[in-house]
Amino acid sequence: MHPFVGQKNAAFRAVIDHLQKELSSVRTGRAHPAMLENVGVMAYDSAMDLKSVASITVADAKTLVIEPWDKSLLMAIEKGIRDADIGVNPAVDGERVRLNLPPMTEENRKALVKNMKERLENARVSLRQVRESAREEVMKNSKEESVSEDEKFKILDELDKATKDFVAEADAIGAKKEEEIMTV
Repeated sequence: MHPFVGQKNAAFRAVIDHLQKELSSVRTGRAHPAMLENVGVMAYDSAMDLKSVASITVADAKTLVIEPWDKSLLMAIEKGIRDADIGVNPAVDGERVRLNLPPMTEENRKALVKNMKERLENARVSLRQVRESAREEVMKNSKEESVSEDEKFKILDELDKATKDFVAEADAIGAKKEEEIMTV
């Protein structure tokens, strides 16, 4: 592999890592703390992540329990979850917040798959953008004659192969997530 393509692999990997992080927050029918990963809470006059102000545990397959480290943040956590619009109503239970996940309907599952596929397409577009910026860099270097014609075509072929490999990896991640969502 050409060193230039090796450098660009880090950018491709960052897109894949971001996709995995995004898809981990998509609900699959079972309670999972990652569902709340993108929930923001107004705490101490600043916006914070929910995981920064509370512990999130799974009580059972359909219930998440959020226990704030500072009990005065209970209402702010409840409001943050409601504002995040994740389709679950929080219930304050003394010193903690409970999220009872409603059963997934076929309609909900299809909507989640549609949302997941939009995120997957965004990842594919990002991968292609990484490839295009790398191609432009190679073409610029070719015009400045710091890269020979043969080397230019070799690099471009390797970039296309790397892009295909990473798109295939993203598609595999999406297919696995779709299977998780559609499993009853």
